Amino acid sequence: MRQAHSVETIRTAERALMAALPDGALMQRAAAGLAATCAEALCRVYGARVVLLVGSGDNGGDALYAGARLARRGAGVTAVLLSPERAHAQGLAALRASGGRAVTPAAAGPLIARAELILDGIVGIGGKGGLRPEAAELAAAATASGATVVAVDLPSGIDADTGELHGPAVRADFTVTFGTYKPGLLIDPAASRAGALRLIDIGLALRDPVLEALQHADVAALLPTPSAESDKYRRGVVGIVAGSERYPGAAVLAVAGALRGGAGAVRYVGTGADAVLARFPETLVSAGPPAKAGRVQAWVVGPGLGDGSDARQAVAEVLAAEVPVLVDADGLRLMEREQVRSRRAPTVLTPHAGEAAALLGASREEVEAARLASVRRLAAAYRATALLKGSTTLVAEPDPDTPVRVNPTGTPWLATAGSGDVLSGLTGSLLAAGLAARDAASVGAYLHGLAGRIAAGSPIAAGSPIVAADIADSLPAAWRDVRSA
Repeated sequence: MRQAHSVETIRTAERALMAALPDGALMQRAAAGLAATCAEALCRVYGARVVLLVGSGDNGGDALYAGARLARRGAGVTAVLLSPERAHAQGLAALRASGGRAVTPAAAGPLIARAELILDGIVGIGGKGGLRPEAAELAAAATASGATVVAVDLPSGIDADTGELHGPAVRADFTVTFGTYKPGLLIDPAASRAGALRLIDIGLALRDPVLEALQHADVAALLPTPSAESDKYRRGVVGIVAGSERYPGAAVLAVAGALRGGAGAVRYVGTGADAVLARFPETLVSAGPPAKAGRVQAWVVGPGLGDGSDARQAVAEVLAAEVPVLVDADGLRLMEREQVRSRRAPTVLTPHAGEAAALLGASREEVEAARLASVRRLAAAYRATALLKGSTTLVAEPDPDTPVRVNPTGTPWLATAGSGDVLSGLTGSLLAAGLAARDAASVGAYLHGLAGRIAAGSPIAAGSPIVAADIADSLPAAWRDVRSA
């Protein structure tokens, strides 16, 4: 499992470790890992043109020491010092002793344009706000140069704790981060600036992560597995209240996700029964209301439900049940906040940014700019597990001390009509199979994203267009992929 820690926690761990090590040893560890990654990124080190963008403080020192290592291997290394009088003195001396040189930003233009690799050491994890004008100009020139850009610890200008952007920031091809991941490297919009991540272990003793990202092994350990005594009811039954005359496809897609989510049976309630049975004859259908559909271990309500009084009543009836409930799409608009807050059984809310904005009384732009803060606010306001869908899907609990989970799988091709309906059914089925709300939401998002990748074909941002049914059809392959890891 990947974990990310706050700047305060990292600073405390760094101080404790530095007190036990010789002076400068921690920076040398970081610089060694950074230089090794830069060497891998270059086709050859000897004769390569390398430019360091160096700010004040330890982040610039890391860049200077790494540059010195590359210079000793024959690279032509030039440091652009944004604040020459505040540059890390020992790092600068090491660079010069190794054959590197230093210039001011006024002389940087031609050097950046010819560089093969640019090392971003402008601002470290303590930076707040976007880059200042002179640094922003260098960052833009680095992007325009076509050189490989490697960020030191994190791209300069992003918010390490939140993943927010408050102005210009470096756009890196690689980020070499030290000790632990920073939340800003895993959450958009800042994560989109980080490129490929490389974690260098420098010996920090860290506790209390603020963010987690499941990996294959974590998901495999959570997947429900039937025993020899299992039957369809022991494996769990999930109820789906979805679809309408206008949106019958939402019912079909939600059921598709649910059937592949680990529960033993799916009960469908709604007007889309004919469409559901035509595609999935194994579904147990009912005209409703939900309370008379039969026993279930979890409910999913909302996809394609519409706006009528019957839909509102169905949402209220499902929320009154004493089993876990997932609310999505139209259900998010129709639910009563106090009914959600007063539930004793687990509740999972799965909005996209626009739906979350409506629930929070904010704008979509505000939610997308501050995804971590928004998902935490949503979970606390509704006393529910909140799954905020988007370019980085986040899962938060009402307890502020519980780490938020960020989903590492997915592809831009998942942005297609009905994709969220499949996710709702899948996650609801995991709830019915016995997973806790946080685990069901995290595993559902993980499998959904992985299925999207499989359906589209790798690499992640390439491949081909897909439709929601392709995602559902690829869930068995995603499940097998996780199990076989």
